[in-house]
Amino acid sequence: MKRVSVDIGGTFTDCFVVWGQQYIETKALTTHHNLAMGFNEALGKACSVLGLELEQILQSVDSVRYATTLGTNALIEHKGPKIGMLVTAGYEATVPLSRARGYGEGLDNLGQQDMPNAQRPEPLVEPHMIRGIRERLDFQGNLVMALDEDDVRLQLRELVDRGAQIIVVALVNAVVNPAHEQRIEEIVLEEYPSHLLGAIPVILSHQVAGRKGEYVRATSAIVDGYLHSTMYHALSALEQNLRAHKYDKPMLVIHNSGGMAQLNSTDALQTIHSGPVSGIGASEHLAMQASLGNVVATDMGGTSYDIGIVVEGGVKHYDFNPVIDRWLVSVPMVHLVTLGAGGGSIASYDRMYKTVKCGPESAGSDPGPACYDRGGLRPTVTDADLLLGYLDAANYAGGSIPLNPRRAKAAIEDAVCDELDCSVIEAAKLIREKVDDNMANGLFTELRARGYDPKDFTMLAYGGNGPLHCCGIAQNLNIDRILAPPLSSVFSAVGAGNMHQLHIHEQSLYMVLYDSNTRHIFDDYERFNAIVGELKEKGRQDLLRQGVPLEDIRHDLELDMRYGNQLVQTTAVIPNHEVHGPGDVLSIISQFSADYGKRFGEGSQAPEAGIRINTIRVATYARHETVQFEDIKPVPKPERTAPPAPSSHRTCHFVGHDGPFETPVWARKDLEPGIEIAGPAIVASEVTTFLVNPGWTFVTAKQGASWFLRNENPVTRH
Repeated sequence: MKRVSVDIGGTFTDCFVVWGQQYIETKALTTHHNLAMGFNEALGKACSVLGLELEQILQSVDSVRYATTLGTNALIEHKGPKIGMLVTAGYEATVPLSRARGYGEGLDNLGQQDMPNAQRPEPLVEPHMIRGIRERLDFQGNLVMALDEDDVRLQLRELVDRGAQIIVVALVNAVVNPAHEQRIEEIVLEEYPSHLLGAIPVILSHQVAGRKGEYVRATSAIVDGYLHSTMYHALSALEQNLRAHKYDKPMLVIHNSGGMAQLNSTDALQTIHSGPVSGIGASEHLAMQASLGNVVATDMGGTSYDIGIVVEGGVKHYDFNPVIDRWLVSVPMVHLVTLGAGGGSIASYDRMYKTVKCGPESAGSDPGPACYDRGGLRPTVTDADLLLGYLDAANYAGGSIPLNPRRAKAAIEDAVCDELDCSVIEAAKLIREKVDDNMANGLFTELRARGYDPKDFTMLAYGGNGPLHCCGIAQNLNIDRILAPPLSSVFSAVGAGNMHQLHIHEQSLYMVLYDSNTRHIFDDYERFNAIVGELKEKGRQDLLRQGVPLEDIRHDLELDMRYGNQLVQTTAVIPNHEVHGPGDVLSIISQFSADYGKRFGEGSQAPEAGIRINTIRVATYARHETVQFEDIKPVPKPERTAPPAPSSHRTCHFVGHDGPFETPVWARKDLEPGIEIAGPAIVASEVTTFLVNPGWTFVTAKQGASWFLRNENPVTRH
């Protein structure tokens, strides 16, 4: 297998190259003005390892895959085109009103508890750019009022005259019958043909989101339209860069659904959070192969801290109505929580609480932390880590980014020491303690909100800063086992390389499986089978268009079901994709009942209220060869061996301990599997630093995996 996979983050561009049996991990700073430059630099480092030219690698690999947070950043920065929107007449206020509670979406728990003072987000589409057109279909898709095409042309021209750069169409009941939305697209192309300079993109809501719910479907289409140009130009530049270097295969883009597709089969909305989702995919793959049980995936990079949960058996959590920035959307996305905590998180003095505050603002890659010596003047977590002795100023990022301790010291003194009247080491400890507490609190809240005990989980620590901060985070949560997985610094890129091609299609409907009033069991088998068959065919055509052989295409069927008029829906995975009699219907009901009982407790089922299906969803996929992980469980204590002599010592300071520690330092490449090191200790590699806190033990495993185990050895200070 020969493959290149890339995770373009806010600070670093991670590159993972599989070249036969050789795995190569490299990093470069992200070049936001031209993503291809950062990609070429990262891949160029892999070329140096292999002794090959860029063109030689790109001509030989089976695929190049991209995961990126570009869409997320564009949404946060609020830099997008001017949107014009066409809706059914009478529904012009649906998006501005946002169900009268949209201003609470995307706020933290404290903000949602103070809704009267919550600040509404800046609209992505201005109210005067929303125009109603005369048309109407009922809830079954039947024609009530024909589309007034003259009205469409009039409203369209007015929107363009007002500066609309993209047109979003979101009509009532379009998911049931998309004929009017499709006709509007034809009218736009008639008025502004693609060969004209004034041609503008058209986003149809039923193509972006296939479920009912007018507001969330409209916001999904708006967010997709808002990101369309940014993603198109950025990803197209990456594809053109590949073409310029003799890569002739389709570029693949990771989706937040946990799959991937070619660029021509990707919506901008599907790229949101695709980088962190790739890490969760890699965590699932690793947990299943290594039989790790429950794992919580934590990815600490330069800008953010991403949390995902994979319970035993490799089951991921999905959000079917996730909130992206401040907008509720209607696309299935692997569930994750993102905190504004990373190596580049800016530290400052909190005047209200008279202590240190970290994040969510980040120094990013330009100018970066103060110690990067690139013009950054504000202190960051990386500056604190450097002054506490954890980082090697001369060999950070393999020596490609020399660090300047004087800059870090000056920045912390100006922002924190002068306010708190403390030493620079005390201030650095406060920064370290604060950011670790923030991440631990976010992780605890996520696990507890879903009914899990942190003690029952193994913590996966990856990303460039994950192994550097994991002990402090886990100690706050009473977690005793941390695994820094193989290739931990580029683990999300590894996940991108392991993704399968996947498309998810779904349809909202009202289908009663059991009517409690009439005691009637669903018997319209042809309708159910026809809908499933149509969704399968859409997915099949998606993959066939991308060159996937028909015999490699597989399907999974999921049903969103509920009892009566309950608001809570439960997703059931149905092994039998067709129904032909009462036995098949009862089998679906039985599966739903079992899943409901697991989620809410056995005995909570309420079939007497009736049972209905709200959404039918088909995931169509094709599997690819993946990176295989060997047995990476920790070596039993009696079989562990002592480490070789350390390569050096460094004076380090740890939170919770007054004096400094003379801390031994090892190079990760010099440690064979089965070696045990008692903390405090530092194990360094070219791409990350493993910090072993006092009271923890570091144990090496196969394939470069490393374990942190708590309270196995006493602490000694020198």
